[in-house]
Amino acid sequence: MTKLYTLLSSATLLAPMCADAQETVSEKTPNVIYILADDLGIGDLGCYGQREIKTPNIDGMAQHGMKFMQHYSGSTVSAPSRCSLLTGKHMGHAAIRGNAKVNGSDGLPYETPLPEGEVTVADIFKSKNYATACIGKWGMGGPGTEGMPDKHGFDYFYGYLGQGFAHSYYPDFLHENNQKIHLEGKVYSHDLILEKALSFIDRHADSPFFLYFSPTLPHADLDIVQEALAEYEGDFCETPFAGKTGGYKAQSSPRAAYAAMVTYLDKSVGLILDKLKELGLYENTMVVFTSDNGVHAEGGHDPYYFDSNGPFRGQKRDLYEGGVRTPFVVQWPAMIPQGVVSNHISAFWDFLPTIGDLLQVENPAGIDGISYLPTLTGRGEQQQHGCIYYEFFEFGGKQSLLTPDGWKLIRLEVSDPSKTYEELYNIYTDPAETTNVLKQHPEIAERLRRMMQTQRTVNDRFHF
Repeated sequence: MTKLYTLLSSATLLAPMCADAQETVSEKTPNVIYILADDLGIGDLGCYGQREIKTPNIDGMAQHGMKFMQHYSGSTVSAPSRCSLLTGKHMGHAAIRGNAKVNGSDGLPYETPLPEGEVTVADIFKSKNYATACIGKWGMGGPGTEGMPDKHGFDYFYGYLGQGFAHSYYPDFLHENNQKIHLEGKVYSHDLILEKALSFIDRHADSPFFLYFSPTLPHADLDIVQEALAEYEGDFCETPFAGKTGGYKAQSSPRAAYAAMVTYLDKSVGLILDKLKELGLYENTMVVFTSDNGVHAEGGHDPYYFDSNGPFRGQKRDLYEGGVRTPFVVQWPAMIPQGVVSNHISAFWDFLPTIGDLLQVENPAGIDGISYLPTLTGRGEQQQHGCIYYEFFEFGGKQSLLTPDGWKLIRLEVSDPSKTYEELYNIYTDPAETTNVLKQHPEIAERLRRMMQTQRTVNDRFHF
């Protein structure tokens, strides 16, 4: 029996006792847990319309909290998305705008280091004496670089420093702070990561904490423990994945494996919520659930089978809605009313100013985010974004800009001006972005084109 299933058995025994032991919410500031799934599509959750994959715990968060219908990731791939989340800057100003590799002191490839001096949301928590941890995937610098988690406000780190290593769920090693933990490919990494997250909550139950929990599920490899796979095996018509493509392992039941990975993630969310109840922290803990970008189509996963991107066009690495619009559910029983659905337009770069607003800390200069705390609590006036801007440096270079009235300009092949072309959509009348209306509305395209020029600064490493 895997560690997660052992934990589930224990949680079942504890649940009745925990419900009776709930404490009255104190006046102290809340704990915050931010759960960032990896390559999970907005359509993969029951609360956003999924019918084949079971996600009762995340669906329960939506029922007991607030579900956002128009929330945007930091980027359409992992490292820049995480940079945006932690620094409050969109892709026109973020220090990390792509998945470019830089070797660590061990000679292995990691991602571009987050520069020294970048203020992160963890730094803001530290200024108010919160214990802080990143447990899961980092992706913003390896050993010996300025991008290590402990240089950016995190007291504790456990997991994958580099994203390439996170493609295997049975890795040769993980990192605990600056120490390499050798595993020799014998342990399912998610179970270790979850165990460390629950342990962190246990250790800091008597003081405020911020847990940035970033598991790698359901990113490829499509690899899951047998107990979880058994729940779905045989349920779907399968086309085996032979492996090798993209370096991913073979999988005879890719649909069952993907569904099982999503449900395994959901059960982990349930265990975190159970731990909060056990410790009397449930009412006064803000728990956020989202995904770092749109769904992937790697390792044998067919995103169209489960309608993983919902009603939207595109997936990971696209700037269409399916590549950047993500599930976003926030639960905080002491402050957020139950079952609220919000159409407020929000993005990853809003998390830092939201926490600044919550903790009454002045925001660092140069950020792009706006606090969504008024939407969460129903208190105060909610500001609105003037636009949502992206740039992306793979597949010839891409840019997009979305305005509050639904107009969205996408520029493709930006790296070569002789090949650059544009598409214009209104996502409120055409949410699937099926009909390019650039020729019908040249004046709108020109307005958005001018806005794009104001949304970016030059980045020496990431440029067209």
